[in-house]
This record gives sequence, structure tokens and C-alpha cells, in this order.
Amino acid sequence: MPELPEVEVVRRGLQASVLGRAVRRVEVRQPRLRWPIPDDLNLRLADATALAIERRSKYLLFRFPRGTLIVHLGMSGSLQFQTLPQPPGRHDHVDLVFEHGVLRYCDPRRFGAMLWHDNEGEPLERHPLLARLGIEPFSDGFDAQHLYRATRGRTLSIKQLLLSGAAVVGVGNIYASESLFRARIRPSTPAGRLSRRRCAALVDAIRQTLAESIERGGSSLRDFVDSEGRSGYFQLDCLVYGRASQPCRHCATPIRLSRDQQRSTFWCPVCQR
Repeated sequence: MPELPEVEVVRRGLQASVLGRAVRRVEVRQPRLRWPIPDDLNLRLADATALAIERRSKYLLFRFPRGTLIVHLGMSGSLQFQTLPQPPGRHDHVDLVFEHGVLRYCDPRRFGAMLWHDNEGEPLERHPLLARLGIEPFSDGFDAQHLYRATRGRTLSIKQLLLSGAAVVGVGNIYASESLFRARIRPSTPAGRLSRRRCAALVDAIRQTLAESIERGGSSLRDFVDSEGRSGYFQLDCLVYGRASQPCRHCATPIRLSRDQQRSTFWCPVCQR
């Protein structure tokens, strides 16, 4: 599933092609995604100019004069801008047709979403998909004190807390394992046992890990490609993720693999005591 770095890579890649450009029409070939695509989406977007592309957690927010198009890539979705459009494939469900090309949404599993939020309704941040999201990892508010407060009294593991999005958004399975290794924290550690010092180390590790992934185009383990169809390569430089039984890059101890709630966790028994 595309996580925060992958969504941010797509956002940055689309800005030059979409911003300041008007949608001519919307072609919906398959409206049944995770939630149905609004029947009047073409009416909402026809001749509307894209003012901004923002990101909130794993949601892309395309701002238009009358409202916002909320896009989620689901498990296997992608958004690619084609200046020379090709005939749509089996899983190419939606086209936003611009004068100079097509923004095509492909989603083999159809777990993604494309929804409209009108400016005349409640503020966008109160939308049901956005209202309960945690703090952004690159915001000023995400610091050691915030994470320390978020972990007090919590008995679940620190990795599960990160994956829940309650303390911070965007730290998916790959990035939780990598961040915890960099902070030298064992993933199974009860969240409430972290000191302020260890929370500070984890905040720094999360920011560093996510920033490096964005610079490397994200992680492409299965389906992810950016807005130009290119794969990311952060996974090639992972310190623990996907490296079970291989020597730790720091101490040469074999990396261990454990599973919790159908998710794989990779960690070093020496570096992460």
C-alpha cells in the first residue's frame, strides 16, 4: 500500500503538469471503488482550474475553486499524467482530461477512493476521512513532548502505536521498522515505557526515514509507481525491512523477523535491546 512518502512523491510529481490547468472533462469507466465515485463529478470539475495539490496523511487533496477532490490510492492505485494518452487498460478507471494531457487513475484492487468535498459544506478538515487523522510527521507540533504524551499509559507495542496513526500519520510498516531501528528501540517495547529521551530519538528517526524515502522516490515492493510510471528505490537501502536472517549492517547479527496481526516486523536483537 502506498504510504506517506509514496503519496508525497506523487503529489510533487503532478504539480508541474496539473497546477494552473483546467479540467476539460472527467471520464469515469468504473465508479465502484472503495466508495462510489460521485455521479456529478464531471459537472463539478468541468472547466475547473487546479489551484493546489496538497497531502494529508495518505490522501491527495486537489483544490479547485468550488471544492476539493479527495483521492486515496488504496492498496494498488496509481495516478499518472500522460501527455500522449494511451487507450485505457482494464484497471484504468478514471481520466481527468486536461487540454495538454490526461491524469489517469488506475486501481487493480479498487480499494482506493475519489470523492468530492464542496466548499459550501463544512471545512475540509472536518471531512469524515480527515477529521480523526493524527499529526503530520513534518509539522512543528510533532516533537518529543507530543510523542511522550501520546505514549503515556499505553500498553500496546510502540510499533503498533505508530501503525495506528494515533500518535503520528504516515508511518507504515516499512517505515516503522526502519525508524525504530534507527532509534535503537525494539518494536515490541510497550509504548508507555518510552522515556522522553527515547521519544526524541524516535521523532528524529521517523522524520529522517520518511525524508530519505521521499528523496529516493518512495518504496516499490509491489505496485507503486510515481506520476511518470517510475518505481521508487528506498527499499534497496533498508537497514532491516525485508532483510530477515541477513547480517545487521551495524553489528552483523542476523536480522530477526516476527509477525503481529499479519504484519512483518524486522529488527536487530543487539542494536535494539
